[in-house]
Formats: sequence, C-alpha cells, structure tokens
Amino acid sequence: MGKKQKFDGLSEDYDQYRPRYPEEFFRKIAAEISAFPEVTVVDAGAGTGIALEGLRPALGEAVGYLAVDVSEDMVDRGREKFPDVRWTVGAAEPFIEGLDAPVQLVMAAQAYQWMDRPRFVTACVAALAPGGLLAVMQNNRDYTLSAFLDAYETLLELHSPGYTRRYRDFDVAGELASGFDPTGGHVGVSVLTWRRRVDVADFVRMAASSTQVRRAADQEGVGFLDRVRELCEAHARDGRLEIAYRSELFLGHRG
Repeated sequence: MGKKQKFDGLSEDYDQYRPRYPEEFFRKIAAEISAFPEVTVVDAGAGTGIALEGLRPALGEAVGYLAVDVSEDMVDRGREKFPDVRWTVGAAEPFIEGLDAPVQLVMAAQAYQWMDRPRFVTACVAALAPGGLLAVMQNNRDYTLSAFLDAYETLLELHSPGYTRRYRDFDVAGELASGFDPTGGHVGVSVLTWRRRVDVADFVRMAASSTQVRRAADQEGVGFLDRVRELCEAHARDGRLEIAYRSELFLGHRG
C-alpha cells in the first residue's frame, strides 16, 4: 500500500464543497491556446478534477487530457467524474519530465504551493510546445475583507501546527518568469475578487476537507470542528456565511 498523502480520505467533501474557479479564467486560457489545431492538456495536482469542470467546456471536444495527483483517493474520484481523462497517481514533476511528446497546456489549480516549484517550472517549460501555456490558478480566502475569515485564519494559526495564512505569499509571477522569459515568452496575471454565500454546515464540511483543519483535528481531536462550527455560527446571518475570495491566474507563455 502506498504512502498516505495529504488529501487521502477527503475526496468526497473536497469535491462537493470546494469553490470552483471563475469562468472568465477558463475563457482566457482557451483564447490563449486557440491557435493550436490539436491540444493536449496536463492537469498537474488535479485533485478530483475540479478545475477540469471549468476547462473542458471552455476548450471544447477535440482535446486530450492527462491528469496527475499524488492522492489515489482523489484520482479515484476524478476517474468517476471524467473516465475519458487519462489519470495517473504520482507526483507532477516526474510525470511532466517523462512526457514523450510536447503538450500545449499545463494547468496547476490550487496545487502549485505543494510542488517543488523550480523543478516544476523547468519541467513545464521543457514539456510545452512553442507557444504553449502554463496556467497556475488559485482561489484565496480574502481575510482582509471579512471579520469572519480573519477570525478563521487566526483559529487555524493557533491550532494547526505550522500553518500561516500567508502560506501562498510568494512571487508566483516572478518564479514563472524565471523559466519562461529566457524562452522569449512572458507571464501574464489576472485577478478577480468575488463572494460566495455558504451554509454553515457546508463551510464546516469544506473546512474538514482541508489539510490545515485535519492537522488541528489530529492534534486536538474531532472537537476542533466544533470550534469551527461555533465560529461560523457566531458570524452567520440566517445560517449562512459570505466568503470573500481573491482568485488569481498566472499564465506562463512559452516563446
């Protein structure tokens, strides 16, 4: 049996309760690669295929999809949703390094922070066809706009070992540029802010699907979820929370 991964055992709640990505991002990706007569996509750190839900309608039918994730649990769920996608259990970096033909798009949605980032960028630059695209996409809870989210982040920082709300505060655009600029390419950035209304019970289930909450629960017991629920109920209106998001899309264009 393989080594247990971060999201093993979380796939059902992860797939059902995680926020989806802005459709505008997928339209932008589709426009950027529209000149290719044939397209092969690699979804790196694909999870259960949440990003594929938005990408596939935007790209249309004549596209081949490869998806890789370290969690067998997540991949099993992804296969159920998208049986025509070629799924692989494993790390993204060696998978991309081992591709036997150029691809037109690599996508990393909510996964880039988990990777060996310099190795991943180098592998993507080598694997992409000229004019190809690396799309790094992430939904970030915007705790600067919400007293609830600020309090939730503080709760995690106090009880989840090693967690900080700034765990994605690094220069994604600069890291991509270090790989793509030498090819004669460039990096583009798009940002959208939006809000999502969520029932308290659904937010707690979403929280339970996160590694940060799992670490806190491993340390303090399942009662930690009661803390999360109490915090949600203190900030909810009519049983619902308004969650502010800052979504980011970084596009590395290969020259």
